Amino acid sequence: MCATARAGEIVADVKDTRGGPVADAVVYATPLSGKPPQRPQPAVIAHQNLQFVPFVTAVQAGTLINLPNRDKVKHHAYSVSPAKNFDLPLYAGTPDAPLLFDKPGIVTIGCNIHDWMKAYVCVVETPFFAVTGADGRAQLRGLAPGAYRVEVWQPGLKGQPLQQQTTVGGASTRVTFLDLTPGSRPRRNPAADDATYR
Repeated sequence: MCATARAGEIVADVKDTRGGPVADAVVYATPLSGKPPQRPQPAVIAHQNLQFVPFVTAVQAGTLINLPNRDKVKHHAYSVSPAKNFDLPLYAGTPDAPLLFDKPGIVTIGCNIHDWMKAYVCVVETPFFAVTGADGRAQLRGLAPGAYRVEVWQPGLKGQPLQQQTTVGGASTRVTFLDLTPGSRPRRNPAADDATYR
């Protein structure tokens, strides 16, 4: 039997203090023994309709991220986060080169022109991660059997990510994270109908 056939998965449900689903939460699993495999996959965070899309992105350390501008106006993307400090002055289209996110941590991205624009990147050391959808659920696939530390982070969470331990077999393992703050949502353009913001 091949390793893929024996691979298991973790299904995580993330709920807020009212029992409702939490969207845009990053769930990631790190094996308690051995080193996580390196499988960084390129990612894209676009300027679109005067927003960053997606609002929350998860990547493994060592990932290249491109920030194309798909709007008709120029944007100035930047971050002063310890995990990734960068400055992309006013530009249209696609930057000449993607940015390397090689240090684990939370990166907050903003636009120096449109201050409501914000995005978050959760850089982790494992390739086993997912971002919850509107249903508050994340599925982490392709995990080898063994013990894992499962953590969750979302923009409204203060302090360290919440965590618990679980054991993965050859099937689906369920975990639930409770009592998070209600899901944080991206701020919208406060003057969407005002031509001065175009």
